[in-house]
Amino acid sequence: MNRVLDLVGAGVAAVVLAPVIAGTAVFVRLTMGSPVLFRQERAGRHGAPFTMVKFRSMTVHDNPGDPDPRHDGARLTPAGRFLRASSLDELPALWNVLRGEMSLVGPRPLPVAYLGRYTPDQRRRHDVRPGITGLAQVRGRNTLSWEQKFAYDLEYVQRRSLALDLRILAATVGAVLRRDGIAEAGVATAREFQGSAR
Repeated sequence: MNRVLDLVGAGVAAVVLAPVIAGTAVFVRLTMGSPVLFRQERAGRHGAPFTMVKFRSMTVHDNPGDPDPRHDGARLTPAGRFLRASSLDELPALWNVLRGEMSLVGPRPLPVAYLGRYTPDQRRRHDVRPGITGLAQVRGRNTLSWEQKFAYDLEYVQRRSLALDLRILAATVGAVLRRDGIAEAGVATAREFQGSAR
C-alpha cells in the first residue's frame, strides 16, 4: 500500500510542482551555473546503492577527496542556502521515488560509506526504502544527534503504516514552512557520522 502512496503522491507532486521544479532549475543555472543537479551514491533498501538527485546548492568541490563537512559551509552559496532553507533542493528526489529507489517517507538516505559504521540495530534502518522525509525530519532534523536520528528511524521501521506516513507528510509541510532544523551548528547540514559505541 505504501508503494501506491509513493507512486500517486510523487506523480501528483511532480505534475503540480512542475513549474516550481523548472523555475528552480533555471534559478540554479543562473546563480551557480552547471551542473544544475547534484548526484551522489546513497544506500537504499537493504543497503543497495543508488544515485540520489538533488538541486545543487554548493560550488563544485575543488577537492572531492575531502570528507570534512565543516568545509562545506564555505562552498554553500547564498542561493544554495535559500534552496536548503526552503527544501526546494529536495524536489528532484521525486524521480528517485518514482523509480522505486526511495519512498516519500522513510529514513533519510545516507552515504554508502556509512554502512560499515552502524551498529546492528542502526543497520535495521535499511529494512525499508529511504525517504524524502521521515520521523527524524519532523522531530528536529539536523538539530538531533546521530543517535537520536537513528532511534527515530528504528521507531519508524517498527511502526510503519499508511496512517503514520500520512501524519509524517502532514507534519513535514509545517516543518518546511517553519524551516525547522535545517543545519547543525557549525556545519552546512550535519557532521559526518563516524560510528556509535557498540
